[in-house]
Amino acid sequence: MTVKALKYYIDGEWTSALGTKALKVTNPATGETIQNVPLSTSADVDRAVRAARDAFTTWREVPAVDRARYLFRYKNLLEENKEELAQILTAEHGKTLHEARGSVKRGIENVEHACGIPTLMLGDSLEDIASGIDTKTVRQPVGVFAAVTPFNFPAMVPLWFWPYAVATGNTFVVKPSEQVPMSQDLQFQLIEKAGFPKGVLNMVHGGKEVVESFVNHPDIDGISFVGSSPVAKLVYEKAAATGKRVQALGGAKNHVIIMPDAHPEKTVEAVVESAFGCAGQRCLAASVVVAVGEAYDKFKDRLVEHAKSLRIGNGAHEGVDLGPVVSAGQRDRVLSYIGKGVQEGATLLLDGRDVSVDGHPDGEFVGPTIFADVTPDMTICKEEIFGPVLAIQRAETLDEAIGLIQDCKFANATAIFTSSGGSARKFQREAGVSMMGINIGVAAPMAFFPFGGTKNSFYGDVKAHGADSIRFFTDTKVVISRWF
Repeated sequence: MTVKALKYYIDGEWTSALGTKALKVTNPATGETIQNVPLSTSADVDRAVRAARDAFTTWREVPAVDRARYLFRYKNLLEENKEELAQILTAEHGKTLHEARGSVKRGIENVEHACGIPTLMLGDSLEDIASGIDTKTVRQPVGVFAAVTPFNFPAMVPLWFWPYAVATGNTFVVKPSEQVPMSQDLQFQLIEKAGFPKGVLNMVHGGKEVVESFVNHPDIDGISFVGSSPVAKLVYEKAAATGKRVQALGGAKNHVIIMPDAHPEKTVEAVVESAFGCAGQRCLAASVVVAVGEAYDKFKDRLVEHAKSLRIGNGAHEGVDLGPVVSAGQRDRVLSYIGKGVQEGATLLLDGRDVSVDGHPDGEFVGPTIFADVTPDMTICKEEIFGPVLAIQRAETLDEAIGLIQDCKFANATAIFTSSGGSARKFQREAGVSMMGINIGVAAPMAFFPFGGTKNSFYGDVKAHGADSIRFFTDTKVVISRWF
């Protein structure tokens, strides 16, 4: 791939950064530098926000059916370019082509859902709430929104936000992760091709300074954030203090309960894919298995054997099951957690620290890693690792297993594997986590359902995509009328 400096997309034009600082983007499978990404200054952000604010005045007046037509065109362009987008994702992030294609498909589904905005944005009405008085509600756009998106799903996550925002009549500024900016570069080329009016959609690159500028800018009305919990909390507190709407999706420590009556083959297959797919870099990844009663001995070795069969390599090659983690820094972080697990007394059943891939000596690879005899006080059981590491805990009863989930400070996703409807119902009612799977390893809601956790996994009131997005990006006006 040709190395070049990326540009911003502001007010319908590709423009260079005002600042001079930049970062290298590397392919984590090969170590090769594939792009240079500029680091925005607050002045760059201000340019983008001013363009969005100017465009809002006219964009909000465009009928919803016409706004939807821009999204229809964009959805078709994504379909036409989805393979190129998947290949870029694999190059910048390391995920396998299969995973990249799946994430692109999920993103397209959000655009497709937002195309239904004339229906999604409907209000309510009631005649004669009192004699001769009628009441109705209408949804109106709010203004300028911004999104800070993560490295793990760089093509999909921005599409959780801006399609709904612009469909409802708002304008938008996107900051993709500086580690994986190339997929957004292509997506904004398609945005330009779809013909969106100038200023409706804008993109800046960068890091901490951009986030701080979003939080403090007086002309930004709301922020969508996805990242680690400490940063999510900080963004929520500071942005909310300025009167902004905020939905800040944070980290996770997802527990998966396996009951003794779980289907052996299907359960093992689903849990291993959940734990090690995308190299464990998913906010919905299974990170702790809680095996109840005899399920501990029944499933422990099965999970190890299946994980051993995963093929590790460059995600661009067909047949690879597990690609690299996103960067050298992320690899070091994951390895440090594995070391802590050993130090604190967990039994290392499968060690992924010394994995090597032929032909890729500079790749950031970590093999599937499984610990047994894990207790709730261990670091690997409490903290988000965001890598291919799975901890196995023992519980004697379903009540005890649910208690372990309830005691966790995170509550993003959870799952149970069982053949018992009674166990599944009890789990569903009591576990206290917002996204739940029953015999599903990755409890990822479709575009027309809300996405988001609770506790330290989510800061805000209204979650991502689905009907929640329409609520987040609109203000509901109540009109009470009487005519003489």
